[in-house]
Amino acid sequence: MPHDPPFSTHLPAEPVILLTGFDPFGGEQHNPSLLIAQALDGQRIAGHRVVAARLPTVFGASLQQLQALLAAHRPALTVCLGQAGGRAALSLERIGINLNDARIPDNRGQQPIDTAVVPGGPAAYFTNLPVKAMWRAVQRAGVPCEVSQTAGTFVCNHVLYGLMHLLSAPGSGLEGARGGFVHVPWLPEQGTPHLPLRNMVRGIHAALWAAVLTPADITLGAGATH
Repeated sequence: MPHDPPFSTHLPAEPVILLTGFDPFGGEQHNPSLLIAQALDGQRIAGHRVVAARLPTVFGASLQQLQALLAAHRPALTVCLGQAGGRAALSLERIGINLNDARIPDNRGQQPIDTAVVPGGPAAYFTNLPVKAMWRAVQRAGVPCEVSQTAGTFVCNHVLYGLMHLLSAPGSGLEGARGGFVHVPWLPEQGTPHLPLRNMVRGIHAALWAAVLTPADITLGAGATH
């Protein structure tokens, strides 16, 4: 029996949550974003199946790989994870900007300065994930969390902006799909501040449940902080 082509238009029988992490970069031995994604691979969340995948920490190639994954899995929800050393909490990113401005080279030695992620594209995209509902769910799971207004200008932002651009493209076959990005802290062996891997896995698991179950974001009450 012939197999479906990689870009089949058939929808999966079970809705997919695509969860990506990056390979290690900057001389690190591990990248917690990839370890979290691998730990949650195959989980069932509110009738959705988690599919984990690795993205290269490389400008351009990361988006090519992400586009292939979107075409192959047609996910209802895509959450890309990335490492942010120096942050002490899971950071739910709200905005991706159309700018590459690398402080260090990527894993292929590229270091773009002041270039566009998508030439001629909008200045920025907002995630369409319910970040406030996700923030509350992660906090209730006992894991530090924050809503962040900047994903930086390295490959993480490159992927967030590129993801939202791909999801918004006419005729993409992903109409109604949602996506966004979460930065995660170092592991304890990488430095300080840090979070244990099991805590980060628990937090991302809670965030995914909230994302699936919340079609529109909540409004935090007066005095709430994030």
